[in-house]
Amino acid sequence: MRLSTIIALLALAALAFWSQRILQGTQPGDTVVSGTAIVVDGDSLKLNGQEMRLKGIDAPEYTQICQRLGKEVPCGREAAAAMRKFLAQGPVTCVGYEHDRYNRLLVKCRVLGRDINAAMVREGQAVSFGEYLVEEAEARNDNRGLWSGTFDMPRDWRAAHPSVNRAPAISRP
Repeated sequence: MRLSTIIALLALAALAFWSQRILQGTQPGDTVVSGTAIVVDGDSLKLNGQEMRLKGIDAPEYTQICQRLGKEVPCGREAAAAMRKFLAQGPVTCVGYEHDRYNRLLVKCRVLGRDINAAMVREGQAVSFGEYLVEEAEARNDNRGLWSGTFDMPRDWRAAHPSVNRAPAISRP
């Protein structure tokens, strides 16, 4: 075999390896955790005893109330229920590498190949927090979830209710 053919094959193999890592969403140094998850709220879960927060989204706090058709609705509980529905579909795999100020691993999670972070935003159960802008636009345009009424952005609600504690782990799928 010619040297140029060998180099081309090595380059192709390296590219294939690199593209698989990108497609899988993992990088060197990432933490990958899999198993059965417990819902904490609409953007947090516990997996193998470790609390994690979904990266790139912000869901209403568990006790947050929103308005829909002139009535109060427990949108925080609705977001947690939506998360429970996704987690109940099977084993969850979460990937992350950084931690938030509460030392929770910031993760992107999948169940049956479906991106839970994106699904929560697409269903209108969470808002974009730096990512998932297309999914948020879809939810907003279709009046899904939070977008079917009025609500305080979760970060604004937390600022207005600093004494409200985060919900404990509330359910197992």
